[in-house]
Amino acid sequence: MKLAMIGFGQAGGKIVDRFLEYDENTGSDIVRATVAVNSAKADLMGLDRIPQENRVLIGQARVKGHGVGADNELGAEIAEEDIDEIQNAIDKIPTHEVDAFLIIAGMGGGTGSGGAPVLAKHLKRIYTIPVYGMGVLPGTDEGGIYTLNAARSFQTFVREVDNLLVFDNDSWRSAGESVEGGYDQINEEIVRRFGVLFGAGEVGDGQEVAESVVDSSEIINTLSGGGVSTVGYASEEVEMNAGTSGGGLLSRFTGNGGTSGSDLDAANTTNRITSLVRKAALGRLTLPCEIEGTERALLVLAGPSEYLNRKGIERGRKWLEEETGSMEVRGGDYPRGVPEVSAAVLLSGVTNVPRIKRLQQVAIEAQENIDDIQQESEENLETLVEDDEDELEPLF
Repeated sequence: MKLAMIGFGQAGGKIVDRFLEYDENTGSDIVRATVAVNSAKADLMGLDRIPQENRVLIGQARVKGHGVGADNELGAEIAEEDIDEIQNAIDKIPTHEVDAFLIIAGMGGGTGSGGAPVLAKHLKRIYTIPVYGMGVLPGTDEGGIYTLNAARSFQTFVREVDNLLVFDNDSWRSAGESVEGGYDQINEEIVRRFGVLFGAGEVGDGQEVAESVVDSSEIINTLSGGGVSTVGYASEEVEMNAGTSGGGLLSRFTGNGGTSGSDLDAANTTNRITSLVRKAALGRLTLPCEIEGTERALLVLAGPSEYLNRKGIERGRKWLEEETGSMEVRGGDYPRGVPEVSAAVLLSGVTNVPRIKRLQQVAIEAQENIDDIQQESEENLETLVEDDEDELEPLF
């Protein structure tokens, strides 16, 4: 799938940068074009791979390139005001070569959480290709204002995009880990999972064609209908053995070092693939949720073609149908010349998401507190004014 990626805010820009690095290292050719949008000049300057001419600084008249300070209402306002500047950068994108837009933003800050939904609405009004969002939820330890921003942004973002892919920092930050180190690891996880998912079906020169192709239309159909999506991932390493005929791969994945008969190897591989699919779906999802009730799902098995057993993929797909209760479960393989076999499971239209329910509850409480604080402040101001008026002595 070929994507035009737009990183909105600091987190969004860094993740798009990491996707470009992934493309360079793997040759997956997912990213067709990139744009970075920010209200902080320093954040744009800190990017490594997004072309300089595709970095858009917004809100200069109001914040002078210093950012919006976690004020997502201000972030939305300056996105509205400077939407033409953003559009000028998007005009350079060859949209006839792109399957979809993907707007990536952290949902706890000000610029991305406020501006990304504004841009999504704008793009959907102009273009016919899908506009997806990728929202990164802040950790609960990052502070109340970030939680409030995320709750507000989530409600707006999910409404404005064709589908919102969510990554929850709370589920991925390790205890005692530095903020910078934690986010680097999180960004790597995001790119690894979505890289396998979006890379399926993209075949370069000299690469093998999948037996059961997962092309962009399969991904688009899975994401159709809107709502929230999460991605599961599991992988198992395989070892190269140059002594094997044809340079084949021997691994734990086939069992017995390949010494047993082909029928046993096929059965072994089928069982291993099924196990990998279960780990992906029931393990750590980008957004933890109950998978039962998922509206649509997509399974992608990636790795050396000799171990992408069609029977195993079909069995894994059937298992997903049973677990989710969905009749729309697609699946296929993605041959890659890497020493591992991985399973990526896209669950679209999930509804039983405890984290979102907690987020909204915390936001409601935070909003109530903010209203109380504002009311108290106004009352104190009125009291001060009245006291000052009482203490004023008449001039005559």
